[in-house]
Amino acid sequence: MRVLLQRVTRSAVRVDGRTVGEIGQGLNILVCVMDGDTEKEAELLAAKCAKMRIFEDEDGKMNRSVLDIDGEVLAISQFTLCADCRKGNRPSFSLSAPPERAKALYEYFAQKLRENGVRKVDTGIFAADMQVDIQNDGPVTIWLDSEIFKQSRR
Repeated sequence: MRVLLQRVTRSAVRVDGRTVGEIGQGLNILVCVMDGDTEKEAELLAAKCAKMRIFEDEDGKMNRSVLDIDGEVLAISQFTLCADCRKGNRPSFSLSAPPERAKALYEYFAQKLRENGVRKVDTGIFAADMQVDIQNDGPVTIWLDSEIFKQSRR
């Protein structure tokens, strides 16, 4: 599973001109479920995202999490984060999970964010054509891949 965290002052997602998710200060999280991912990866990354200290404290240091600032999260499914661009100029998405499995784990990830204490978690609509409006703060953008955490436990 891969996620791209973006610290934001606000973020919104629209489908067919209708806002389906919107947050104020917090995290915009793009979520990619890959083939072979399990609930364990979703739990691990949800906890990591909730606790990631990328918000400034009173001294201007990135020392506070989205939980610490009582922030919000907009989680959006984005299978293109698994793009394999090693051959040619057209990305392959063969590493992505089958749609039914990806949807279930994406929704599970959002639920785990809530269970980790994030007070508001909005989502996009899985597999929809979405327009995302992101007001980056910093900008601060962090890439997390559950593979890295698996390797560090070996």
